[in-house]
Amino acid sequence: MDKNTLIGLLLMGLVIFGFTWLNKPSEAELAERQRQMDSIAALQEADKHRDISAGDVDTLSSDELAHLKSVLQSMPAENAAINNEGVVLSLKDGNVTGTVTVGDTTVTWDEVESSTSKNPAVHNLAIQAVQKALDVYAKNGSFANSLTGSEEMVTIENDSLKVELSTKGGIISRATLKGYKTYKTPQLVLFDKGDNEYSFTLSNNTQRFETKNFYFTPKKINDSTVLMNLQLEGGAQWGLKYTLVPGSYMVRMEMVQQSMSRVIPLNINMVDLDWHQKISRHEFGKQFEERNSAIYYKYAGKDGDVDNTSENGNDEDEVKDKLKWVSAKNQFFSTVLIADSVFSTAKMTSVSIDNSSPDYEKYTKDVKIHTMIPYSSDKPNVASFYFFLGPNRYHLLSSYDKYSPKEDLKLTRLIPLGWWLFRVINTGVIIPVFDWLGKFISSYGIIILVLTIIIKLVLWPLTYKSYVSQAKMRILAPDIAKINEQYPNQEDALKKQQKTMELYRQAGASPMGGCLPMMLQMPILIAMFTFFPSCIELRGQSFLWANDLSAPDKVYEWGAQIPIISSLFGNHLSLFCLLMTVTNIIYTYLTTKSQPSSQSMPGMKWMMYLMPLMFLFWFNNYASGLSYYYFLSLLITIIQTYISRLFVTEDKVRAAIAANSAKPKKKSKWMARLEEAQKLQQQQQRANAKRKR
Repeated sequence: MDKNTLIGLLLMGLVIFGFTWLNKPSEAELAERQRQMDSIAALQEADKHRDISAGDVDTLSSDELAHLKSVLQSMPAENAAINNEGVVLSLKDGNVTGTVTVGDTTVTWDEVESSTSKNPAVHNLAIQAVQKALDVYAKNGSFANSLTGSEEMVTIENDSLKVELSTKGGIISRATLKGYKTYKTPQLVLFDKGDNEYSFTLSNNTQRFETKNFYFTPKKINDSTVLMNLQLEGGAQWGLKYTLVPGSYMVRMEMVQQSMSRVIPLNINMVDLDWHQKISRHEFGKQFEERNSAIYYKYAGKDGDVDNTSENGNDEDEVKDKLKWVSAKNQFFSTVLIADSVFSTAKMTSVSIDNSSPDYEKYTKDVKIHTMIPYSSDKPNVASFYFFLGPNRYHLLSSYDKYSPKEDLKLTRLIPLGWWLFRVINTGVIIPVFDWLGKFISSYGIIILVLTIIIKLVLWPLTYKSYVSQAKMRILAPDIAKINEQYPNQEDALKKQQKTMELYRQAGASPMGGCLPMMLQMPILIAMFTFFPSCIELRGQSFLWANDLSAPDKVYEWGAQIPIISSLFGNHLSLFCLLMTVTNIIYTYLTTKSQPSSQSMPGMKWMMYLMPLMFLFWFNNYASGLSYYYFLSLLITIIQTYISRLFVTEDKVRAAIAANSAKPKKKSKWMARLEEAQKLQQQQQRANAKRKR
């Protein structure tokens, strides 16, 4: 072994020794650990010699009684009590007093301590409850004193948001959005007590401490800031400080601590975070709201994308990469937890509420998120977050990018506006025009009407060109039929195609002339399909018979469940959807009438009539504002068709075809390639004929 190796081993040994010495527990910590081990050992030893049959009366051992008094004596005077799952015990003049509740029966401490009982079975269960409570306190070490207390609610609010904090777990227990209401209540509670729970899990080398089990001491610093604090042994403190940002839907949550290295060793560098929320139902259209509820999350980094669990049914995602934010997202409202740093990996589960569950009408999804955050016990401010508790309003979400100056939060992706192209159309055109109209028009039904007229006027040149092309194809249909009769054989297919294309070229027509303009309109139609169900501005806005343009306009309902049909169509009839369907059938009739008949595909016409009926089933559960838009769009298209007929008569089209035929034509590259292909085919045919001879 050479000199360098020896020096290296010596240095490594010194480093290990130094690290061990620096992290060695104090005498107080050693004493606390020994006390916990002795307590657990005493409980385990007592279990070995205990007979808890229904006929014998069990009693606490002397070690257990001593441990019980030791736990009560170690608690602060103002909170010297055990309160755990029916066990409520305290010290009075050095003696244990209190009750133990087992099922519907409450047993006093004197009865628990007695060696005789009229009901041995209940007595023994009470003994087990006390032993379990002692075990819980033994396992929670320095946090044990915070296991008891009474739950209190502390409120902070601004003009937009009211937040209620619970001392049990130190969490945001209830959030109320001002200025919003649900389909059946005058105020909108984003989540109520018991519906939103989250817990940090701190750990040392032998124990895990879940903050949901502890009672925090609240301290209201000012009207918008509250500190939820845990006072631990040895002067250590751990808490969550909440600050409601004025005039916003943002709540700042900071993890603050003091002297926590006495409780949590420095080698612990991660803290678990478990978040569970039952996403509340707020909308009249429950089925569609459920299809728009899921867990959304953004990957960390400037280019981090936004992803989500499936919105249909149950789903589970496990992400190994770092995340910037996670969200329990509903159709129009979201709870988003944004980290100042990152979340390190996450496991997310989204479960639909079964229609047989008593919670079916109250919630849309049950979501759980488990993740981890970086931690260090020697830092006073170890982690910070923002809770967004508010509406999925595009401009509002966009304005919150300022809370992350180094990274685009992309919170607007909580609004499902479709794929890239459709999203660009919505954010670049539709939303700005919609907002601009909202400055002058108060009725959103009228805004949709004006928006539809603007869109149809912009697309009018394409619609007109499509109609002209269809008129030309209808007039050329007899000539096309003659060409088909002239070249009936398969070997003449190329020549038939050449003659057909030559006819189109002379007439200035194209078989794609009618389809292409319509295809260019499709992105706008699809963009509107994603826009209206996501437009929170329509929420609660009535128009004509529709009480809410963001929900189905039910004009008739029935209670019977029809297999398959009820799951697709629902148990109601939407009038705007029905009007859209009827208008679509009329438009289909006009379209098929203006097109040349095709004997080769006689069933195609029936297929075209079948599509509007399919839309009836599809759109019956969608927002009435969407059906209203499509109804207007089809109605205006029909009007444009009749206007086009005034300007595009058969005589004018024939004259245009004749004039175009008289013009000298430059052979197109397509036609040149077609003729070249025909020559090669003819040469091949002649060569094949010679070989057969």
